[in-house]
Amino acid sequence: MTVEVPDDTRTRILRAALDLFGEHGYQRTSLRQIAERLRLTKAAILYHFPAKEHLLAALVEPLVADFEALLDAAEKGPAERARWTVLEGWVDIILGHRRPLGMLFHDIALVGRGDTYHRLIRIAMRANDLIAGPGAGRRERVRAVQAVAACSDPVVFFTDVPVEVLRADMLDGVRRLLGDPVGPGPARGAGPAGGADPAGGADPAGGADPAGGTHTAGGTDTPVSSSVETPAADAGGAGAGVGRGRRRPGRPRAMGPEQVEAARRMHAEGGHSADEIAAALGVSRATVYRHLEPTGAE
Repeated sequence: MTVEVPDDTRTRILRAALDLFGEHGYQRTSLRQIAERLRLTKAAILYHFPAKEHLLAALVEPLVADFEALLDAAEKGPAERARWTVLEGWVDIILGHRRPLGMLFHDIALVGRGDTYHRLIRIAMRANDLIAGPGAGRRERVRAVQAVAACSDPVVFFTDVPVEVLRADMLDGVRRLLGDPVGPGPARGAGPAGGADPAGGADPAGGADPAGGTHTAGGTDTPVSSSVETPAADAGGAGAGVGRGRRRPGRPRAMGPEQVEAARRMHAEGGHSADEIAAALGVSRATVYRHLEPTGAE
């Protein structure tokens, strides 16, 4: 027996609303236009969505639910992995909702009343706490807020960049922001509650994270103790020199499968130099050359 996904009126309304919001903007789209697109009456739209803002809340709901599931999983997992569980999962969710988020970016603030707004506030506060880490000070908490923005905003402004390339760029940027020389693992997780651990295991060297968390290994085949970048000292000296004696400066000498795929795609596009690819992926120029096809070296 074949089970078909019902194409009910409510679903059709949401699809049409998303298309029209994308074409004209939320403010310039009326319920009557949505009804005309579907050859329905305005009363039929109001039966399912008593006000236009209810349409917006319904379109945002899958994104909100995914965020909540991610944070639940991060809070239940090992504390030392929580930061990168949140950050890597956040990027994946944002990219997974790329189309509706891009169209509704300037309008999400309009869900300023009701349950959706309060859920978004709680999500932001929980994410900030997990990223900052236990006992975080003001500076770490400020950076946690900035990290969430770094894992969100680029998806709206770089709509033409392939997902895997933008993902690598976003995670590299937040790693640099937090001064975390290890950062996320190269393998993408299986979703908010998925089995793949985006952060790997605890740093065997035990170095304290300058941004307030515990370093976690990225799950690559690169030894943490000999092939991670040494971050610049914090402006206030926090974390300066901690665990540095156990580490040699330099970028990782190996890339995971996802990074290799991103490097080859960026190189094939012809718009990125080896230095730019290396910077985006957080590795050395030599590492980029080593993982490109023999004919791909510049």
